[in-house]
Amino acid sequence: MNQAPAPPLDRRFAVAPMLEVTDRHCRYFLRLLSRRALLYTEMLSVGAILNGDRQRLLDFDPIERPLALQVGGSEPAAMAEAARLAGDWGYDEININCGCPSARVRHGRFGACLMAAPKSVARAAAAMRRACRLPVTVKCRIGIDDRDDYAFLRDFVDRVADAGVGVFIVHARKAVLGGLTPKQNREIPPLDYEMVRRLKADRPDLAVVLNGGLSSLDQAAVEAAGLDGVMLGRQVYETPCLLAEVDRRLHGDERPAPARADVVEAMRPYLALRLAEGVPLHLMTRHLSGLYHGLPGARGWRRQLNEAAARPGAGLEVLAEALALVEPQAAGRQAA
Repeated sequence: MNQAPAPPLDRRFAVAPMLEVTDRHCRYFLRLLSRRALLYTEMLSVGAILNGDRQRLLDFDPIERPLALQVGGSEPAAMAEAARLAGDWGYDEININCGCPSARVRHGRFGACLMAAPKSVARAAAAMRRACRLPVTVKCRIGIDDRDDYAFLRDFVDRVADAGVGVFIVHARKAVLGGLTPKQNREIPPLDYEMVRRLKADRPDLAVVLNGGLSSLDQAAVEAAGLDGVMLGRQVYETPCLLAEVDRRLHGDERPAPARADVVEAMRPYLALRLAEGVPLHLMTRHLSGLYHGLPGARGWRRQLNEAAARPGAGLEVLAEALALVEPQAAGRQAA
């Protein structure tokens, strides 16, 4: 377990929790691009945490910190136990998912449907805060279905804040709980950044982080003016070099952004270690697919990492072959 003291959390930029995306391999890669961004796990149900392989689900490399664990659930005792484990494991925050609209999540009584049950969220949050010293935070939408006016959002936030939650990450779209897929729920309901800014104006005592539809650091700076931070997800995953500019632009870090080839080189020891543990190469290298997005050779780079890496026995030579398609000189150094 990772027991080092938690560093202070800076919420100016975070990478969103993404199901089947932000696993430990992805987070290790993302941390090589930004030293300062706050990273989140993919959502884990409390049932999986309490009854599953905890080491596989919860372990992470210390380099990933600052790191938040996102959980799905609502039953206070189970949520409290998950929070205790998060603290013991060395996470820096535990986040309650009140924003996922998928039917599977809804049937488990967590995710966006919890916005209709703020008292349940408040009870769970209070139990979690008693069980650990970590910040207990909430990620939510601006509304659900036809309950999408500002009063609904404000009432939800007020009730949960009364339980001691001081940080709300707000996806600036409502969730449609029937008739839209999770992907459509990220695209079809209209964005309303003004509603999130209004929440911060009404509750300046709370930390309010903006999420949803942000495609660049320039746009994020405009839309999140007056807020406590921004959270980007798919855009970072598809064009990860966006993350390489975060430290300089948002944190004033004067160190140069890491070069792509240096990031690949820094991944090699991690990949070798996980390969020795039996992790298939393609499960790790798939997260690097967007590193050369928009550059010559990017298509071949992606093909190698997604197809060649999936062949039985694939090893680090696949990475060198992929790099040769985009940076021949760097690939030569790796092969040596």
